[in-house]
Amino acid sequence: MLNFLLDWLKIIYVVFAFCSALFFGALKSLLVGPIAALILITGNVGVILALFPNHVAWTVYTLLKTPRFDAPLKVAFLFGLPGLFGLWLGLSIGGSILVGIGYGFFAPLISSFEAFRQEDESNKFFHCIVDGTWGTIKGSCTVVRDFADLCYHSYPLYLKELRETPSSNELRTLRFIHVPACIIVGLLGIIVDVPLYTAIAIIKSPYMLFKGWQRFIHDLVSREGPFLETACIPIAGLTILVWPIVVIGSVILAIVSSIFIGLYGSAIVYQERSFKRGVAYVIAMVAEFDEYTNDWLYLREGSVFPKPIYRKKKVSQSPEIEISVGSSRSSNGKRSVFAMQAPGAMVIPSLSSSRSVREVIREVKMVQVWENLMHSSEMVGKELLDTNVISPGELYDWLNAKKGNESAIISIGIPCYSFFQNLLRSIKVGSDGLVLLDGLEINHLNRPQDRLLDWFFHPILVIKEQIKAIQLSEGEIRYLEKAILFGSDSQRMQSWDNGSYLPEDALRAAQIQGISRRLTGLTRGASKLPTYRRKYRQVIKHLIVYCMAKDGAMRSMSMRSVASV
Repeated sequence: MLNFLLDWLKIIYVVFAFCSALFFGALKSLLVGPIAALILITGNVGVILALFPNHVAWTVYTLLKTPRFDAPLKVAFLFGLPGLFGLWLGLSIGGSILVGIGYGFFAPLISSFEAFRQEDESNKFFHCIVDGTWGTIKGSCTVVRDFADLCYHSYPLYLKELRETPSSNELRTLRFIHVPACIIVGLLGIIVDVPLYTAIAIIKSPYMLFKGWQRFIHDLVSREGPFLETACIPIAGLTILVWPIVVIGSVILAIVSSIFIGLYGSAIVYQERSFKRGVAYVIAMVAEFDEYTNDWLYLREGSVFPKPIYRKKKVSQSPEIEISVGSSRSSNGKRSVFAMQAPGAMVIPSLSSSRSVREVIREVKMVQVWENLMHSSEMVGKELLDTNVISPGELYDWLNAKKGNESAIISIGIPCYSFFQNLLRSIKVGSDGLVLLDGLEINHLNRPQDRLLDWFFHPILVIKEQIKAIQLSEGEIRYLEKAILFGSDSQRMQSWDNGSYLPEDALRAAQIQGISRRLTGLTRGASKLPTYRRKYRQVIKHLIVYCMAKDGAMRSMSMRSVASV
């Protein structure tokens, strides 16, 4: 009888918590949502329009200066730039509006439900009312700040790397005979892929809607996945309510991605030097999309569409253009409810069993990784300042956006140096993953299930194993530290006497230089992420404050010594 009464009390609590969170969340969404949405939309659209002339000028200048393309290919890109910039304006402005409305409405709503996951029972209703108000407005300002960093700093860095590509790299050429074929296949891709992707996504959306609800109801009845913990049931109930919006978002994403998938047919024609294979790609992508949506919605296998071969041989592709299927898996091998990668970079939710809340809590969060890496860079920066390896003036120059050779030491050298110390620490303790400054270990089991981290995590482990395999001596480690910190600045490398030496063996020296280049490349890639710059500026500000406090302490000590004399 007592257990029966306790079960009913839990049910009453969950229903009351859900209704309270829904009411206060909706109220906050109506009050705070328009303000946050207005900030985000006007801020992002203002950044897009203000920097659009610069983006055009930077892109055209880079296209003319880069040694990677020959003259016919540059002409072809110049003719295609107006269409690409038109897509950029339309999609970026439209995306900003959708993101602004979605963030302004859902952030306060979700914050109200998240309040019931607080451990302190007495403050749950207080957080339900307060959370998501001022925080949502600050969050919208942060999104605008990160987007501005992406447009003003990251994009020019990509273009600069393209301009500075060594001329010894393979030259991309284009014969004028292939230009009509590229144009025809690109138009054909839009004409064929966009309507068929749209039709497939719309036809299968009811299956996705009802099978998603079926999965959630099954988890609710069996107390699995997000319904395992009583405190998390309210937010899981919210997921059931907003599932139709997730389905609609997946359909829209499929339609938008089909535009770029269709246009990529022109690249296939260029790579394969074949009009026929470009047409085969356009047809095959429809079959790929149909086949994989059948797979993830548990419909019949295969596709009714033909799937011709469009590659003479398998070529390596970058993560941005790779058409593959992957999913985020938990430690028990089950796919996550909200992590599925479908063909053509379309992301739709998986309908298989989700991970439990305990598994999610054990997972290292991306914010922990960022904060740990930034703290490590700050500690390394203080050590380098104390040993006069870097000067306060370099910090001021970087913070004031002064361009020069020394600014690369601050922007890339310090974080790369810090990251190398983390790798050495991981090797020393025998970790299978990466050990950060505070002893936090990231491995394949607890790493953040983040698509961006996937691009860095595996290469990081490969570099770690390479460093471990060549068994660096102490002097070689010191040389690698100098090469990482100063890069190509040979004068600064010679001026820092840290007990290093470069081995006489040419092969071993080439291995050390290769590790230095790969670590620098990974750090440079991470520095282009928008959140990185905002967080790293805070690190530089803390280092400047440290210098000022240190100078103040030195002056105080000198004055005391003079007074004593």
